[in-house]
Amino acid sequence: MRTIDDYIDAAQHLVPAPVILAKLPPLLTKANVDASQIVELISYDQSLTGNVLRICNSAYFCPDPPIDNLQYAVVRVGFRLIYDIVVSVVFSSTLRGAKSSDYLKANQLWDHSVAAAVAAQIIAGEILADEQTVFTAAILHDVGKIILSQPLAEAGNQVELASAKLLTPIEIEKKLLGLDHAQVGARLLERWKLPEDLVVAVQHHHRPSAANGYQKLTACVNLGDFIAYSLGHGHGECAFDFNERHDSLEILKLSWEQVSQFTDKAAEKLQQVKNLYQLQ
Repeated sequence: MRTIDDYIDAAQHLVPAPVILAKLPPLLTKANVDASQIVELISYDQSLTGNVLRICNSAYFCPDPPIDNLQYAVVRVGFRLIYDIVVSVVFSSTLRGAKSSDYLKANQLWDHSVAAAVAAQIIAGEILADEQTVFTAAILHDVGKIILSQPLAEAGNQVELASAKLLTPIEIEKKLLGLDHAQVGARLLERWKLPEDLVVAVQHHHRPSAANGYQKLTACVNLGDFIAYSLGHGHGECAFDFNERHDSLEILKLSWEQVSQFTDKAAEKLQQVKNLYQLQ
C-alpha cells in the first residue's frame, strides 16, 4: 500500500510549495506590522507582484489615483486584505489547474475553495475568530484532492462501482487508496512547513470535533464548506454528514437560522469576489 508521502511525491509538480505562505502568517500576529516587511516578501515574486497590483487596481477597489507600487497597495488596501489576495493568487493556478477527471472537474475546485473561504470568513467575523487564518484554512481545505485526482482517475471503473454503491467521496478514497484527501492535504501542509492550526483544520475539516486545540477554526471551515455546496459552488458529489454540521454549530454556539443568514451574506459577497478573482 502506498503511503501519503508516496502520493505527494508522485504529484509534487502539481502543487509546488508556496514558500511565501510560511512567512506571511507570523506577521499577522504583530500589533504594528511594518508594511515594508510585507512588500519585501511579495516583491521577490514578479508574477505575484503583478497579480496583486492588478487586483488592487480592479473595479472592486476603484483606486484613484491608480496603485502603482506594493507599498502604496498595502497602505491603501490594508495588510489583511492584501494577505487574502496573496493567498488567493498563490493558489489560484494550483487549484484551477487540477487535471479534469470524473473525480475532479477542472476549475470547480478553485470555485468551491473560494466560496468556502468567503463563507468561512463571514462566520469567523461573527464569532470574532481570526478571519485571515480561517480564510486560508478554507481555501486550502481540499488541496489533497489534487494529489489524489490522478490515482483515482487511474482506478476508473472501481470509482464508478463504489459510487454506484452510494459511498461518499471520502469513503471511496479510503476504500480504493487506504487514505483520504483530508489526510493527504494535512501532510502536504506539514511538508510546506505551514502553521499547525492550518494543518489540523485541513486534516479534520470533515470532523471538527477531532481538531483538538483548533475546533473553532475547523468548525468555521466545515460550515464554510457546507455553505459553498449549498450555494451551488461544489465539485463532485457532496459528502455531508449532518452530525458534523451539528458538531460545528455546537462548537461555535451558532444556530441553523444564523447559518441561513451567513449563506445569504456569502451569496452577496461572492458576486463581488467573482469579479475580483475572475471566477466564471
